[in-house]
Amino acid sequence: MRQDLRLGALDTISRLRAVKSLVVLAALLPCSLAWGQSAGDQVVPILKPDLQSPQVVTFQLQEYLMKRAPQLPSLASAEAWTAQARQIRQRVLKEVIFHGWPAEWVDSAPKFEDLGEIPSGLAYRRRKLRFEIVPGFYSTAILYEPRQRTGKAPAVLDVMGHFSAGKAMEFEQTFCINQALRGMVALNLEWPGMGELDQKFNTHWFAAHLDLVGANGVGLFYLAMRRGLDYLYDDPDVDRSRIGITGLSGGGWQTILLSALDERLSVSVPVAGYVSLQGRAERLPDEPGDIEQNATDLLVSQDYNTFTAMRAPRPTLLINTAEDDCCFRAPLVKPYIFDPVRSFFHLYGQDDAFQFYESATISAHNYGPDGRQQAYRFFDQYFHLSAAPQEIPVGEEIRSYAELAVGVPKDNLTILDLARKFANARTPAPPGSADSEREELRQVVRYRPVSVKQSWREANTHHNEVESAAYRFEMDDGLPATGVWFRETQTAAGAPLTIVLNDGGKKKAGTEQWDRVSEIGDRLERGEQVLALDLLFTGDAAPDQPSHLLAEMLAAAGDRPLGMEAAQLIGLTRWAQQQFKPARTRLEATGIRSQVEALVAAALEPTTFSEVATRKGMRSLSYLLEKPVSYEAAPDLFCLDLYKSFDLDRLQEIARPTKIVQEEYVKPGTSSESTGE
Repeated sequence: MRQDLRLGALDTISRLRAVKSLVVLAALLPCSLAWGQSAGDQVVPILKPDLQSPQVVTFQLQEYLMKRAPQLPSLASAEAWTAQARQIRQRVLKEVIFHGWPAEWVDSAPKFEDLGEIPSGLAYRRRKLRFEIVPGFYSTAILYEPRQRTGKAPAVLDVMGHFSAGKAMEFEQTFCINQALRGMVALNLEWPGMGELDQKFNTHWFAAHLDLVGANGVGLFYLAMRRGLDYLYDDPDVDRSRIGITGLSGGGWQTILLSALDERLSVSVPVAGYVSLQGRAERLPDEPGDIEQNATDLLVSQDYNTFTAMRAPRPTLLINTAEDDCCFRAPLVKPYIFDPVRSFFHLYGQDDAFQFYESATISAHNYGPDGRQQAYRFFDQYFHLSAAPQEIPVGEEIRSYAELAVGVPKDNLTILDLARKFANARTPAPPGSADSEREELRQVVRYRPVSVKQSWREANTHHNEVESAAYRFEMDDGLPATGVWFRETQTAAGAPLTIVLNDGGKKKAGTEQWDRVSEIGDRLERGEQVLALDLLFTGDAAPDQPSHLLAEMLAAAGDRPLGMEAAQLIGLTRWAQQQFKPARTRLEATGIRSQVEALVAAALEPTTFSEVATRKGMRSLSYLLEKPVSYEAAPDLFCLDLYKSFDLDRLQEIARPTKIVQEEYVKPGTSSESTGE
């Protein structure tokens, strides 16, 4: 299949080249007649043709991600896998999940308030609970309990997915009531961003703002669900050896992550909630998931198939729908997260403890009667219960959203509030030597140098007063960029070179004007060479799928899009210096994304540019929080630890002797193309 995709991509490139040549000639024909035009006017039609198909960019990114996808560990023995799984848990929790989170928050005891019972007419009761995730950030829950118990009861942590009504969803109430009627304690948690936590700045993408200030965003989601497990584990009436977890969609993701990393969960039933990184990359844009599911560095050396294998030998049932209308269709995920993992359970002689159920009764994303029936069966079997096999009708017990509302404090923090709180408390280390800070920056942006593997000259012009050459670049990591080189025909060889970046791409750079002169035209009229670049995720080097979905997967696999863009900029600059032999090289960047790319590149390699000039930039990275800028609009800027360790003034200092000139800042509360607003 991959070979077919490659051949298709190459065929697309060939056809694009042929069409592109005609487009370029047609676009440039009027220019050849327009003597007297300024240099700036002449570059606009030259920049207009696309140099790279966005579909091919997507394919190149998919191939790159496939190579980054971790492989399942090799098998040796049950004892060896038990030890290795324990090491993975410790490393993932310490280095990823709780990266940047205060130890006193991580290690604190659960804090739950009981706000009273909700009237119920059957042999169970339910209570309203409110609990603290971290100081100032509260969530809510409903506790379902059997009224009569014989000894300590088993318990199930029921976690919610992306459902706006949250814990009031009818299927969830039906499920939890039935668990209680079967003799289980069921704790149904509200999920940040849903139900009573459905506030504007609780959208999950704001987890990226936590990354920016140094606290891995996934930590908040993990603590939110772990608090529920802590509560059940500390309940004196709960059998600690019989605690399970289940949930649909985002709840399925919570189920596998928590039950893989916390051995207190004996039974796990994730429903349509995840697939491996390879499966996500193959089926864009349907299966990437939210940012917490592709948390920064979460998939560096282990993938979701590994998390599934870490369940062995504890009972685990995976439920997926054959024709799910959202994501994670059974036939498409089973080869990645079930089939290769069976051998891990076989090591322990527990083949039957690992099961896969494909539901075909409803062609929708659901935890319907069919799936719930399978979950009852599985919990009953491994909790050693003897309940009735069929779901008990409880329609008269379903309560409205208002009846189940618990209430959170009026000043309850949101995810963005929490990020701002971290930012306000930031205390960067005193400046050290430029070399030591530069090394820290390399680590933060995961800088890995790249060079131009191949440059294709796609088109050229040489008429009137301007000559140009258009290039499509393949870097040695397989990822693309494009650029157009210009100079006035009378400009001498070896003239200074200005590289131009613009958040709107090279086409925007051709029309962006300062004092009635375009960025490119101004430099040409000064007798300079100009190279207008589109780096990865910008202009002609942008994919046809949402960039933020691909950016989050790159970060999950250990890359940093910002570092990748800076590496491209440095590599392309070195190529241009060899190609065009400029006396000196300067850089102009317009927009907040281009500004940070330029400053990071100059700080990493301070002798590369004689000057960096930025426009429509930020005074500080705090702007990303103050405005706020959405992750979807600028995913490359939300780099883990960037604002914790650096601000733009520090990058400027590290970039010395490069001269930094910044003009026309954007201000919080104003619109900007870079913010997507």
